[in-house]
Amino acid sequence: MPRSIILDCDPGHDDAIALLLAHAHPDIELVAVTTVVGNQTLAKVTRNALAVATIADIRHVPIAAGCVTPLVRPIETAESIHGESGMDGPALPEPTVGLDPRHAVDVIIDLVMASEPGEITLVPTGGLTNIALAARKEPRIVERVREVVLMGGGYHEGNWSAVSEFNIVIDPEAAHIVFSAGWDVTMVGLDVTHKALATPRVREAVRALDSAPARFVDELLEFFGTTYEEAQGFAHPPVHDPCAVALVIDPSIFTVERRPVSIELTGTHTLGMTVTDFRRPAPDDCHTFVATGIDSDRFWDLVVSALARY
Repeated sequence: MPRSIILDCDPGHDDAIALLLAHAHPDIELVAVTTVVGNQTLAKVTRNALAVATIADIRHVPIAAGCVTPLVRPIETAESIHGESGMDGPALPEPTVGLDPRHAVDVIIDLVMASEPGEITLVPTGGLTNIALAARKEPRIVERVREVVLMGGGYHEGNWSAVSEFNIVIDPEAAHIVFSAGWDVTMVGLDVTHKALATPRVREAVRALDSAPARFVDELLEFFGTTYEEAQGFAHPPVHDPCAVALVIDPSIFTVERRPVSIELTGTHTLGMTVTDFRRPAPDDCHTFVATGIDSDRFWDLVVSALARY
């Protein structure tokens, strides 16, 4: 049976690819897309989500806008990576897909509470503000959600500081709520996503598909590659967010370990750090897991094969 997921995102070049993967892959049932402030303002990332849905003809999937700010901190966006629109590079169409009138937090709660326990997986690929507020507003979702598989953090690496990853550091209080809520949380962090590189071989495979979504992905990677090289020094861009979707589809692509994870909320130089304890085996009541390895060739084969379905 396909896995039912809610994709909570802030598109974002790699969020867009994650959305295309989630919609196209037969092992995923995309039951909703929710947006959150992050890579750009909420208005911009929501328009981007609707534009991607228009390109890929994603209909009959509710798309809802969520939180306009982090829980307690000012907005911090990633314009240096994603551009002024949040998805610079491709010419985005005027959306022909409508926006659900509900708040994203309510969509998450409504769908989880209406589903069978263990049916829905939450896949956040942006800041964790929507997920944290949903868990606070309706705590019963924690025991009903199958698991949370998120792109964020890193046990050895940072990108927004020496030790902190963007999705976590923009709302560390929300991350603290999500990681400590008691549901199973798997962190797909920079330690593995920095190995999911869009190399020339990958780019050629995407171009060979010669469909509108594939051409869109190639244009995304062209811009993303340029900014990632300038801002982060990568010769080929790491495509983070599809890794979380791929782990839901095929966990065997990844190595995952049960490890305690804590979110640093007060450190002068370590705010937003996902502090992961590798010192000893995790206790039996540990609900947090971290991805520690990825077969990048199999990952890209999965992504390209899904894009080929369009």
